[in-house]
Amino acid sequence: MQKFNANILQAYFICGTQDLPAGKTLPEIVKEALEAGITAFQFRDKGPNSTLNDNERLPMARKLHELCQQYQVPFFIDDDVALAKAVNAEGIHVGQSDEAIQQVIDEVGGQMIVGYSCSTLAEIEAGNQIAGIDYYGSGPIFATQSKADADPVIGLNGLSESVTSSEHPIVAIGGITVKDLPDIAHTGAAGAAVISMIAQSSDINETVQAMLDAPWQ
Repeated sequence: MQKFNANILQAYFICGTQDLPAGKTLPEIVKEALEAGITAFQFRDKGPNSTLNDNERLPMARKLHELCQQYQVPFFIDDDVALAKAVNAEGIHVGQSDEAIQQVIDEVGGQMIVGYSCSTLAEIEAGNQIAGIDYYGSGPIFATQSKADADPVIGLNGLSESVTSSEHPIVAIGGITVKDLPDIAHTGAAGAAVISMIAQSSDINETVQAMLDAPWQ
């Protein structure tokens, strides 16, 4: 198992086939992001715009994990313990409405890094009582088009309150742009998790560098 280090949250890229710009494949865009210096990658392939069927998801996950291993970047699976175990992923990330967090920890705790989505102070305080969580994903900070079922926007103030209440590092997510990175870093968040900011970027190198250069705590 890869030991959790909060620095991996600084430039956290999340992507699936539903997020791709025209003319690019998922392995191509992940390789570009890895070359640019992302610190973590999460394979999140779901929703009506996903182009993978159930038989294609495992081979794609294996291919992306192999790419991440070449760059020594931890590979996360979103909300699918069986898939994460099948590819020996470094981490799993689950939301409030996904597999029960305690069940996930019981199954992979100690073998994988565990991330948990928490959007409210009540969710963070509840998470603080559960042993085995490594980090929280908190947001959406701003309105986002990348997630149809996104929770209400919490803003920078909500993020600051979450950081203050949290016993774990927080990665901010949701509607983040390059210009927002300094403000997000000043809340005490450990990093930013982004989808379209990288996937739709006209200069992935420049975008990832801005994430790495932000004044993370």
